[in-house]
Amino acid sequence: MKRALITGITGQDGSYLAELLLSKGYEVHGIIRRSSSFNTARIDHLYQDPHEKKYTLRLHYGDISDSSSIANWLHDIEPDEVYNVGAQSHVRVSFEIPEYTAEVTGVGALRILEAIRRSKNNTKYYQASSSEMFGSSPPPQNEETPFHPRSPYGVAKVFAFFATVNYREAYGMHASNGILFNHESPRRGETFVTRKVTRAIANIKSGKEKYVFLGNLDAKRDWGYAPEYVSAMQTMLQQSKPNDYVIATGETHSVKEFVEEAFSYAGLDWNEHVKIDQRYFRPSEVDLLLGDASKAKKNLKWEPKVKFKELTHLMVDADLQREGLKPISPVKNPFDTRWPA
Repeated sequence: MKRALITGITGQDGSYLAELLLSKGYEVHGIIRRSSSFNTARIDHLYQDPHEKKYTLRLHYGDISDSSSIANWLHDIEPDEVYNVGAQSHVRVSFEIPEYTAEVTGVGALRILEAIRRSKNNTKYYQASSSEMFGSSPPPQNEETPFHPRSPYGVAKVFAFFATVNYREAYGMHASNGILFNHESPRRGETFVTRKVTRAIANIKSGKEKYVFLGNLDAKRDWGYAPEYVSAMQTMLQQSKPNDYVIATGETHSVKEFVEEAFSYAGLDWNEHVKIDQRYFRPSEVDLLLGDASKAKKNLKWEPKVKFKELTHLMVDADLQREGLKPISPVKNPFDTRWPA
């Protein structure tokens, strides 16, 4: 039985990754931060009683800002694979807490890499890199495109990316970067724009609110479906040699297009419900992201199946269901049979 360690297991990507690895027979260990309230909603359906002799999902308290806890995890768990998907991942918020973002999102990756090196185990490492590293570099962006980050988050991710490359080249570690473009799902955090929109639609339909306040509607992103993207993560660590891969759909759509599609699908006029709030604009914007995943298609045999419209619709339906409303098109989703809060 392979043993995997996931940082950020309670997040969108961490929860889907845990599901995937468990389905493949892994023993999965997840790192969670101590909180006075429960913060495990996305993985509650995976819960296994630790008092049972055989259970394959185990949670541990820790933080990637704490070197000693990282060393302890690796010593006690001895994982075959480590997936670092934990971070302060909200781009707009990174402008407000830049030092913390750098400490966790950037230096946190370095701490894990160094702990793996010192452990002397043949642990494979996956680093969750981001399309935000490209920033203002012209599209389409691939593995050879220069980085020009436009936020503290993007800067921190560039640091983590090159730390991963350095440990791979300096110490021969099996360490890979997945440069993931925007990927969404019904488990996306409620402060991220796609989920903010679909959740607002459900609240408007249920009469709880009338408006949603958004920032820049002209920004364009390459949006994919999160469960497909975590599959690419796992595939990277099954390769004989580590490498860096862009994971993207090859399509770009503006925030305005997402809003129009989502509201139209729900039978609403977005002009009547969307208001612009300058507080949600970034000090420096990334105008256009469009990924070229040719390398992943060739080497990993990976291609996205869920595209923009289907993604938008399934997110709207999921939030309608959360509000106890009837989904517009209740087509069974092969990845999300449950809609955790």
